Amino acid sequence: MSQFKLQRKFGLGGVAIGNGFKPLSDAEAEKTLEGAWEAGVRYYDTSPWYGLGLSERRFGHFLHNKKREDYVLSTKVGRVLKATKNVPETMWNNPAPFDYKYDYSAEAVRRSIEDSLQRLGVESIDYAFIHDLSPDHNDDYEEGTTWEDHFEVARTGAIPELQRMKEEGLIKAWGMGVNTLDPILKLLEVSKPDVFLSAIQYSLVHHKDALERLLPAIEKSEATLINAAPFNAGLLAGQKRYNYAGEMPDDISERYKNILKIAEKHKVNLVAASLQFSLAPKVAGTVLAGASKPEQVQENIKALEEKIPAEFWSDLKKEKLIEEKAEVPA
Repeated sequence: MSQFKLQRKFGLGGVAIGNGFKPLSDAEAEKTLEGAWEAGVRYYDTSPWYGLGLSERRFGHFLHNKKREDYVLSTKVGRVLKATKNVPETMWNNPAPFDYKYDYSAEAVRRSIEDSLQRLGVESIDYAFIHDLSPDHNDDYEEGTTWEDHFEVARTGAIPELQRMKEEGLIKAWGMGVNTLDPILKLLEVSKPDVFLSAIQYSLVHHKDALERLLPAIEKSEATLINAAPFNAGLLAGQKRYNYAGEMPDDISERYKNILKIAEKHKVNLVAASLQFSLAPKVAGTVLAGASKPEQVQENIKALEEKIPAEFWSDLKKEKLIEEKAEVPA
């Protein structure tokens, strides 16, 4: 673990605030953020991608009334936004009127941070993540390019530029925020990032690969890990949704049903089990989850403190529903 410390166990993610799963009004988003603050949340994560700038604008509208030293804020780089009357088709419901382009060059990354500072209304960012530089986005990149091509651009562009911005004080730390493992491992080979945001890779229903490859690599480095999307974007919180594409593999569906049976047997809240499991690895400083209602955030905070019987975890391991080596809450 580095000298760089994450300040809170729980963080609020900004996908839902950017109209990721359903449209929210500005008032609903503000109410959710206010509920998070009242519940004690002091780490907030967003991105220019979320709602094409909408999430950042909403976070900024709320947070600019708070003392900057009282909270931790992260955003991301890798896409540059441009105003347009022809908003592209994306996953976002009623996004802001912008188009986007992937660009991991030094110039684009600096512009991205400066644009984010304006949307957020703050003078500095705590963590800046290189976003979606990952094989699951190969179909989205400019034709003929892959994540490896963009990684080479980032290696000489984004990476040294983020380090410069850290030295300038525009950001306090930098790393990578992705939904797969290989980019994180590759970045650790070529640089010394401070922090990683790994989404959908360490949950009750999907964690073997991260357990075997990601956690040991983080432990050997000086970086800190944030485990994001502990519900796999909805499934483990009772939503009929798996990850961001919505397609649920048969083996995941079966595992979920079996975990649910054991949770019911031990009267365990699966939301609590999911959050606590994703936070259990000693290299994980924070678990990050989104919300579209204030009560969701409040329930998540409460769930982190719920007592879960040891027999629940031992039954999951006995039935091979979670890995034997997986760390579980004490």
